[in-house]
This record gives sequence, structure tokens and C-alpha cells, in this order.
Amino acid sequence: MAKIDHVSPLAPKAGFPDLPVIEGVRFAALEAGVRYAGRTDVMLAELCEGTAVAGVFTRSTTRSAAVIDCQDKIGLDLPGKAAILVNSGNSNAFTGKSGFDSVAKITAAVAEEMRIEQNRVFTSSTGVIGEPIKWERITAKIGDLNAALAEDAMEMAARAIMTTDTFPKGATQSVTLDGVEVKIAGFAKGSGMIAPDMATMLCYIFTDAAITRDVLQQCLWLDNAKTFNCVTVDGDTSTSDTVLVAATGKSGMGTITDFADPRVHDFREALHAVMKDLAIQIARDGEGATKLIEVQVTGANASGPAHRVAMAIANSPLVKTAVAGEDPNWGRIVMAVGKSGERAERDRLTIWFGDILVAENGWVAPSYSEEAGAAYMKNDEIVIRVDLGLDNGTATVWTCDLTHGYITINADYRS
Repeated sequence: MAKIDHVSPLAPKAGFPDLPVIEGVRFAALEAGVRYAGRTDVMLAELCEGTAVAGVFTRSTTRSAAVIDCQDKIGLDLPGKAAILVNSGNSNAFTGKSGFDSVAKITAAVAEEMRIEQNRVFTSSTGVIGEPIKWERITAKIGDLNAALAEDAMEMAARAIMTTDTFPKGATQSVTLDGVEVKIAGFAKGSGMIAPDMATMLCYIFTDAAITRDVLQQCLWLDNAKTFNCVTVDGDTSTSDTVLVAATGKSGMGTITDFADPRVHDFREALHAVMKDLAIQIARDGEGATKLIEVQVTGANASGPAHRVAMAIANSPLVKTAVAGEDPNWGRIVMAVGKSGERAERDRLTIWFGDILVAENGWVAPSYSEEAGAAYMKNDEIVIRVDLGLDNGTATVWTCDLTHGYITINADYRS
């Protein structure tokens, strides 16, 4: 894997946020040598008894053994403590029966060490595809991980799951429910192989809200569609994409048991904010990225077509390389709209770079100047707006430019 010795120029200037302690959750991370020496590459999270766990996962038909195991367990809603163990360096994907055997060995070892049900142990793996994982290196460290668990070790856990990421990604929000402060905090990894399909990358979010698993699952499904499913780096969906949300119920609020509960709205707003923050950080850390791109599509037949048009623009190598070269080549946006497969009419199409009107009525806008477009493209953050002029469907997605750095990282990924 190519050594990443720099931090993305788009990384949050404030660095990793000061995440609050979530009562009922403890973390640990250490070096197990899963693939490389000298890297913290395994993290463990302990979840208190009664924690509700919801999840969304990749729809890749070659998804990893860990993803399939999590999918099988996520709806069981069992009592007792739970745990999440994540390793980097090896995705344990496309490894045949040995992949499932290694997941069973890892989850059994965690269950025995922490005295919890094996069906309450969730695992994720990220890294190289197609190589058997050295599971014994992980199980040998579970006792040390359990002994090191601490409430304030979330940043260390976030760093342990990084692969080609150049910075750890964390976010937090709070919301008042029943007169008490409810906290939400989480972290994610993702830099390449990012084009989600029901989930993306790896992400773990924790809250002390009291909410049933079924309601938490509904919240996650809905907010995922507007956040993680709206970010792309390179158009490639991972075999390992997993998003887990755990609610410990320790805040002191009354339990939310029905999605129609009016408190769900406020809870979802805070959860959505955390997920959106993490999703955009992934785009900011796209492999080789130098510019963050937000694509806004309006005037589509419905939100679905708007999303597909936006993703066609965001995933276009020609659009992304033009942005990298600071070239205001709006013809490439016209091309991407046309290839999306969604309805579009030339003479109704309007395009902006930020607030600069570029094209309208089937042609370049009379007010547009190439100099203004070129000056705008020098910004670190670019907004491309497209109105299809058909109806009121809208969508927003986030991506990054495509540079030589992306090729360098991925050409040397396994070395």
C-alpha cells in the first residue's frame, strides 16, 4: 500500500474534533501487524448492556465475510453487551471459506474475552482484497484491547481504521430531548473506492439516546440516502462498506419506540448533521484530491433522476480532471447530463459555476466570460449547479477532483 506522507489540503483546518464521551461506550486501539508493522490497525468498541445497534451495508455482490456476518446479526436485537472490532490492512474479501472462518474465530475470541454473546460481536475489515487475513494476529491482541478500553479513546479508534486516508474523520452533534442533552459522535474512514450503494466506506456512530433498534434503523436508512449515498470519489463501490449506529440509552431521556414520535425529527436532524459532516470529509480526503466539488441538480422530474444526473456529473473523469486543471470546461457538464440516461432538454438546461451563470437556453450565457470561469476554478471548493427546467426534483452530491495523485496511490496500493 502506498505510503501516505501528507495530509489532504482540503482537511478540516481545526483537525480532529473534540468528541464527547458517550456514556456506555469504551474504545481501544493498538498495533496487531495485520499487514504492516508500525501501524495502529485494530480497534475495539465495547457497548453497554441494552445498546441498540443499526446498520447499512454495501450491496456489492462480492461483499466481504465481515459484511455478510454483520448483516446476519444486525436484526437480531439481542440483550446484553455488544462489541465492534475493526481492522485495517486487509479487507478479508474474496477469500472464500477461510474468510468466514476467520470472522467466526475473531468474533468468538472477542465474545469469550468480553463475556458477551457471539451474535453481539460485529466486525469490519478494510484494506487489500483477495488475501487471507492473518486472524491470529488479531485474536492474540484481544486481551490487550479489552484491558485498554477507555471512554475517551475515540480518536485513537478513528486512526486505527485508516488505510489511504490522510486524516482521521470525526464529527459530533447534540440535541435536547425530554429536557436532557443527547450526544451523538462518530468517526469514519474512506479515501478511495468510494461510490456508495446503501452505505459507504466504514463509519461508526455512537449516541446515548434511548431509542429502539427498529426506529434507529429507520432513521439510519433515511439519513444515509441523503449523506453517505451522496458522496463519491471514483465511482467504485467497496466490498466492505459498513455504517453502524449504536444507541446506549444512557442519556436519561424516555425511550423512543415509534418512528411517529415527534422527538424523532430532532434526533434525525442531529444524526443527519453528523453523517453529512463525515460524508463531506471523505470527499475532502479523496485520494489525490486538491478540490472539493459540490454538485447541485434542480428542476428534475423527481429526486431520483436528479440524484442520477448529479452522480453522472460527479463521477465523470472528464469533469473531475477539468476541475483539477482549473479549466472551466462546461461542455463536459453538458456531456455528463446527457449520458446520465435521465430526461434533459438542451434549451431548458441552465448551468452555473457557483453564482456565475455559464449556460442557458441551449447556449453559453451572454453574460459569461471565460476569465470569470477560470478565476472561479482556482478555488479549493467548487460548486457546480445544473437546473434541468423540467420539474421540482433536486439532489446534492459531493466529490473531488481527479489528479495524478490518485493514479500514484492506486498504482502502488499493494506494494
